[in-house]
Amino acid sequence: MNYDFQKIEAKWQKYWAENETFKASNDSDKPKFYALSMFPYPSGAGLHVGHPLGYIATDIYSRYKRHKGFNVLHPMGYDSFGLPAEQYAIQTGQHPAITTEKNINRYREQLDQLGFSFDWSREVRTSNPQYYKWTQWIFIQLFNAWYNKKSDKAENISGLISIFEKEGNANVEATCDDDTPSFSAADWNAFSEKEKQEILLKYRLTYLADTEVNWCPALGTVLANDEIVNGVSERGGHPVVRKKMTQWSMRITAYAQRLLDGLDKIDWPQPLKDSQTNWIGRSVGASVTFNVLDAERSRSDENVISTSLNHLDQIEVFTTRPDTIFGVSFMTLAPEHELVAKITTPEQKAEVEAYVEATAKRSERDRMADVKTISGVFTGAYAEHPFTKEPIPIWIGDYVLASYGTGAVMAVPCGDQRDYDFAKHYNIDIPNIFEGVDISEEAFADKETTVIANSDFLNGLSYKDAMKKIIAELEKIGHGEGKVNYRLRDAVFSRQRYWGEPFPVYYVDGMPQMIDLEHLPLQLPEVEKYLPTETGEPPLGNATEWAWDTDKNEVVSNDLIDHKTVFPLELNTMPGWAGSSQYFNRYMDPRNDDAIFSPEAINYWQDVDLYIGGSEHATGHLLYSRFWQKFMFDMGYVPKDEFAQKLINQGMITGTSAFVYRELDSNKVYSKGLIDGKNVVPIHADVSLVNASDELDVEGFKQWQPEYKDAEFILEDGKYIVGREVEKMSKSKYNVVNPDAICEEYGADSLRLYEMFLGPLEQSKPWNTAGITGVHSFLKKLWKLYALYTNGSLSGVEAEPTAENLKTLHKTIKKVEEDIENFSFNTSVSTFMICVNELTSQKCTSKAVLEPLSILVSPYAPHIAEELWERLGNIGSIAEAPFPKFEEKFLVESSKEYPISFNGKMRFKLELPLDMSKEDIEAAVLAHEKTKEQLQGRDPKKVIVVPGKIVNIVG
Repeated sequence: MNYDFQKIEAKWQKYWAENETFKASNDSDKPKFYALSMFPYPSGAGLHVGHPLGYIATDIYSRYKRHKGFNVLHPMGYDSFGLPAEQYAIQTGQHPAITTEKNINRYREQLDQLGFSFDWSREVRTSNPQYYKWTQWIFIQLFNAWYNKKSDKAENISGLISIFEKEGNANVEATCDDDTPSFSAADWNAFSEKEKQEILLKYRLTYLADTEVNWCPALGTVLANDEIVNGVSERGGHPVVRKKMTQWSMRITAYAQRLLDGLDKIDWPQPLKDSQTNWIGRSVGASVTFNVLDAERSRSDENVISTSLNHLDQIEVFTTRPDTIFGVSFMTLAPEHELVAKITTPEQKAEVEAYVEATAKRSERDRMADVKTISGVFTGAYAEHPFTKEPIPIWIGDYVLASYGTGAVMAVPCGDQRDYDFAKHYNIDIPNIFEGVDISEEAFADKETTVIANSDFLNGLSYKDAMKKIIAELEKIGHGEGKVNYRLRDAVFSRQRYWGEPFPVYYVDGMPQMIDLEHLPLQLPEVEKYLPTETGEPPLGNATEWAWDTDKNEVVSNDLIDHKTVFPLELNTMPGWAGSSQYFNRYMDPRNDDAIFSPEAINYWQDVDLYIGGSEHATGHLLYSRFWQKFMFDMGYVPKDEFAQKLINQGMITGTSAFVYRELDSNKVYSKGLIDGKNVVPIHADVSLVNASDELDVEGFKQWQPEYKDAEFILEDGKYIVGREVEKMSKSKYNVVNPDAICEEYGADSLRLYEMFLGPLEQSKPWNTAGITGVHSFLKKLWKLYALYTNGSLSGVEAEPTAENLKTLHKTIKKVEEDIENFSFNTSVSTFMICVNELTSQKCTSKAVLEPLSILVSPYAPHIAEELWERLGNIGSIAEAPFPKFEEKFLVESSKEYPISFNGKMRFKLELPLDMSKEDIEAAVLAHEKTKEQLQGRDPKKVIVVPGKIVNIVG
């Protein structure tokens, strides 16, 4: 019987679905194991062969743990809110839900054909109202919480209100807005309800605030930093500008230190930990305030006047080098800094405004990455040095970011190269405050060898001593204090989109109110248009029924808004990361309508044991999920404050792009071997038009790209040979390989094995379809090994295993188990090939060997393993069969093949028992015919015997 992979794979996929083979129980005596792949966004293009890599790895490990006796939870779902579906809706008018449903059906079809052991009974979709009900619920929990620095955890806002009522906020240590006022209990109790709500917003873990955001006019929405590439939107390549908007934000900064500390407790890749560490950006230094000199008193016709009667404004800076404060020769504000417009002099106004406008068109990432451009504008204003009282010119420059620190820096050009370059460019003084250091060519930044000079009371001090001294002096004069700062900013949580989670929020007198859990989910309304309104409101502003009736507790017509019992609802929606920040916990109890999960479910599964996904989510999903998990832990909802014990970032499967070469200013297209000396432009060709020998189907190319129908293709030896280059697999590069075609021709088991065989899981590797024939041949050879059983001719009678059979089997068990435990799946595939070759040459037909081998293969190639298991006479799925146990005794050698050397040159080999004594070995060798032939009657001078290794005869 031939290996009919299509029939076999369809049979077992149907069996698994009908029997719910991989359905996990929330109540089991077995130890639990929770394996999770990052769920996909269901795009219209479906899966290409690069997408399943991580899923296959997770599936192998899940199946292995099931064989090892674990109750395995291995779910799958869809991160189904997203901008592409909304953009399609804008273009076509088709509701995003319809597009998303169609895309999900396509994904499900592709995932099913790859034989994954997913528990589909737990499927979640972030755009399903029964799912986002719990995203809305978490938002409400965050709104009703504050961060208590004393207990170092989030607590319910009711406790804070109680403190305010009894003693005001003088003794409250909380993470809150910088402009939070001080008030007594009497003040609090005298505040109006609206005033109290405004104060509480400064403490809540999710809050409304005017925030600098990345605004994309073309997409009509705010974008996160990781949604911007080279200053334009990742989606569509549209310009992005910075502007202030009232937005919902998440106070993730409250968790900055805990997010850093938690990295030590989890087994995640070090590069990913480094990314999060750098993103959070902990710095130790000091906060320093500089008084802004009164505009009228800070300048004269020729000289700056250094005295000021009053200081209406102050500039606060954070610096890691307060010891260099006497080297400050100018200050730089971010162009967006709130003081810029206020302090700029009339003479500088036009230049400053033009610079601010130009900067608004650049993303923060673009500005951070641009280290070569030196640009800035003098505001005309001056600040006062806190010690010397000298005036310091205030500039603006785009290398300072409003979102980092305070949006202002004290520039010390002698100690910072960027400040040094800025000062040189604009001819600003560069005072030297370092003893014995030449700064004529560059700044001096080696703090370990620093000795401070020209700095009054700091002269002669080292960096560490000067740091202590200056912080003490700053605190003494009321101009600063020691401080730990973080680069991490609070996360903007609003998006001006339609296709996202609605906020469970309505507004009374301009203040946000939460909808009660019993009335959730608040579902997206129907709208005619998915674009922002003509007045600039988000797409939900197009809804005619989007008001909340507090008597009926339901959504009603906007016409009924009376601000008494019917109020307007929030028009923004939540960002893409909202739905993915707790999905891993929802999988534990996804059909629970009364709670996000039951205590029994969360306490049984606890956390994710293995999480596999891409490193591109390091500072997005993976950081926000850790933040939400820590919040849920603080509130007592989850038992662990980290959601995933182990994380693996799979590498990328890259495409091998094909290129044709068009000569500039001609109609000729040259084959790869003919382009030397020609002025050609490489153009992507669809890889489906290229065969394994890199020959292009020229006529097919002309039909695919009609503009080349009259082009002259210059061939070599009658063939057009394309150029090849490894690139990211992408539709735009025409190098996408569809897994459907691979499964059709070679089968899912071949695809699974080949993706693992390509190389180490964490590394990127190029796809080459030609290479899959090797693993497909291996599967046919594996099938042939079981031929007597697949043909049914043995009728239950099989041979006893030989010592050779058992040695091959147990060698394979040992290696495969080690490989799976170490996620070295590529070397397992090689081990299987060696094993099957050996057993084939041994003519092995023993069920005692072939049965455990089928279990070993099962995690990698589950369909063929199931079929072979059944052909061996077993009933039911192989999925729960115990993993074979390695026994060392079968690898113990009883004999040794000794190399027999004469005067150091090996002449023949002789197999002798391993337990033979030195004397017996010598006697056996000397008695051998080949030894006598070599010695020709001579007596040897010496016989060197190393038991278990060598025999050398001298003389």
